Amino acid sequence: MTHEDRAPEPQGRVSDAVTGNWVDRWAPEAARPYFRLSRLDRPIGTWLLLLPCWWGLLLSMVHDGQARWFDLWIFAGCGLGAILMRGAGCTWNDITDRHIDGSVARTASRPIPSGAVSAKQALAWAVAQSLVAFCILLTFPLAAIGLGILSLAPVAIYPFAKRFTWWPQIFLGIAFNWGALLAWTAHSGRLEWPALALYFAGMAWTLFYDTIYAHQDKEDDALIGVKSTARLFGDAATPKWLSRFLVASVALMGLAVVLAAPRGEILALVILIGGPWAMGWHMVWQMRKLDMNEDSVLLTLFRSNRDAGLLPVLFFAAALLA
Repeated sequence: MTHEDRAPEPQGRVSDAVTGNWVDRWAPEAARPYFRLSRLDRPIGTWLLLLPCWWGLLLSMVHDGQARWFDLWIFAGCGLGAILMRGAGCTWNDITDRHIDGSVARTASRPIPSGAVSAKQALAWAVAQSLVAFCILLTFPLAAIGLGILSLAPVAIYPFAKRFTWWPQIFLGIAFNWGALLAWTAHSGRLEWPALALYFAGMAWTLFYDTIYAHQDKEDDALIGVKSTARLFGDAATPKWLSRFLVASVALMGLAVVLAAPRGEILALVILIGGPWAMGWHMVWQMRKLDMNEDSVLLTLFRSNRDAGLLPVLFFAAALLA
């Protein structure tokens, strides 16, 4: 794929959406621009926001050895909240980036720069999604509600980060992995050290996958002056930095597992360690497939991080059942 000027896809389809997605096929025509603002046609971001929530919930359950019926609601509530808050965050991002997006080939077909939705309509949509998400948050314990409210700060700041720092992916990591803290606290009622280690593991993972993603836009970003780790590292140094993020993510998740594992439960610890181990090998596979000048490969690898993040979920769930 090359970065060249092109018209929006037929019927308002966004250029980097999954082919044949349900929004383009089945959603009412009037709702499509709003669903596209929320990235419902591109679910990978919802997964990347949700998976740290499930890590935190499951590891907290293993840590205290308790599973309650309310945990099912935390599990589901995090899923609904991830859809809504990812949608609200992406809508806010598109509002703040509406002038930039029109200058980038991959984003010019988004609803606001293409004219399908006005900035005022998008803002109303962002507020509506946030309010529904807040209603879900109110069903959680008080400490988790407080953490949820605090998460709005990095969500609001992130779209502006690429204007003032070469490391906007750090701000994305702060926002996207907040669920590890929130879900742990929703189950246990308090924030503990394993959750913090898990949170920083997720941040390193975000730096890994979003640097890969950012390489798609590095030429356009250079022309319009937008900063990113992809531009900062360049093609030559990116593999070295990805290796560092990989090691940091696996090591910090391993630390979280060791801190959370019940004392004397060797089987549970062995199964838990399988989570960061398997995720690390998936990230190694991504690096072996990496081609920083082939956008289709970059997008495929970025999307594959859903599977990478699901691996710890499976191992943590197995440890809970052991």
